[in-house]
Amino acid sequence: MEATGTDEVDKLKTKFISAWNNMKYSWVLKTKTYFSRNSPVLLLGKCYHFKYEAWTWPDALNIENSDSESWTSHTVKKFTASFEASLSGEREFKTPTISLKETIGKYSDDHEMRNEVYHRKIISWFGDSPLALFGLHQLIEYGKKSGKKAGDWYGPAVVAHILRKAVEEARHPDLQGITIYVAQDCTVYNSDVIDKQSASMTSDNADDKAVIILVPVRLGGERTNTDYLEFVKGILSLEYCVGIIGGKPKQSYYFAGFQDDSLIYMDPHYCQSFVDVSIKDFPLETFHCPSPKKMSFRKMDPSCTIGFYCRNVQDFKRASEEITKMLKFSSKEKYPLFTFVNGHSRDYDFTSTTTNEEDLFSEDEKKQLKRFSTEEFVLL
Repeated sequence: MEATGTDEVDKLKTKFISAWNNMKYSWVLKTKTYFSRNSPVLLLGKCYHFKYEAWTWPDALNIENSDSESWTSHTVKKFTASFEASLSGEREFKTPTISLKETIGKYSDDHEMRNEVYHRKIISWFGDSPLALFGLHQLIEYGKKSGKKAGDWYGPAVVAHILRKAVEEARHPDLQGITIYVAQDCTVYNSDVIDKQSASMTSDNADDKAVIILVPVRLGGERTNTDYLEFVKGILSLEYCVGIIGGKPKQSYYFAGFQDDSLIYMDPHYCQSFVDVSIKDFPLETFHCPSPKKMSFRKMDPSCTIGFYCRNVQDFKRASEEITKMLKFSSKEKYPLFTFVNGHSRDYDFTSTTTNEEDLFSEDEKKQLKRFSTEEFVLL
C-alpha cells in the first residue's frame, strides 16, 4: 500500500510539472486545427489533395489513437530511403532498440520491416539522453563551446552551426554518408558543398555523401515582410526542401508546409512523458504530430534557417539550378535572399573555417555565432 501511495504521489508531481511547463510556454495544448478540404496541402515539396488522396500516414506503426491525423509519412520516407541508400551496402545491422532479425515475422513486407528499423534508429539519435547523438544534452554541450549555456536563447542561425558540429563530431558509422553545410552570409559556395560531399570517402563506400544545406536568412526587419510570402511558399514546394527552422518571437517552430497563406508547423513546446529509446519497441506516439498547427505568415519571425537535402553531388547540382530559378522568379527584380555561386568561399577572399582539437569552434565561426546571437528565440 505504501509503495502504491508513493507511485501515485510521483504521478501527481509529474502531471503538475507538465501542466506548469505547458502554462509557462504559452498554454500549448493538443488541439486539432482546421484544414480546408477545398485547398491543397503542401508538405516538404509534395502536394496533397483532400478530395483525391489522404495526406495522413496509413501505416502508423501501431501508434495509439490511430484515428488521429498523422502527417509525417513524407518526412520519414524521404529520410529513410536516403539513409538506406547511404549505408554502403549493409545487409543487416544492430540498433539500440531493434534489429532486422528481431522483426522477421512481424511484417509481411521486407521494405516495411526495414523502414521501421531506420525509423526507430533515427528517432533514437534524438532521444532525451546524454548519449543520444543529437539530443538536447549533446546540442547544449556544443552550445557551451560557442559561449552559450543551458537556458540561453539560441537563434536559428546558431542552431544551424551547432547541428553541423553535432554531425561532424558524431563519428557514427551510419552517419559517414551524410554531411551538413551552413551557408555563409546568405551564399552557398558550390565547390565547398561538393568538397564536403566528396571528402573522406572510403574504398568500400565510393558514392558521394548526402548533404543537408542550411541557409540562415532574414525575411525583413523587425517584422516579416509579407512580400516574402510567395518566396516561402515556393521554397516549401520544392522537393529538396526539408523545412524551415523558425517561429515567432521567443518561441521556436519547425515549418514543414503550408495551406493557402497559412504555414503548417510543428510545435516542440508541448511537454510529454520521457521515452527510453534504448529499449526494444519503445513507444512512438510522442514522436509524431497527430494534429499539426497552422499560423498566419504575418506572425512568422523574420529570422529563420531554410533546409535542403541532396542525396549526392548530381542531386545537389540539379537542386542548385532549380532553387536558383525559383529565387530569380520570386525576387521580382529585388536581390534574392540567398544565392548559389560557383567556386570556393576562399576565392571570394573569405577566411575558410577550420577546426582543431583544442577549440571546437574556430575564431571565424565564433564571430559568426556572436553576430547571429541577437536573433534569439530558440530555447535549448
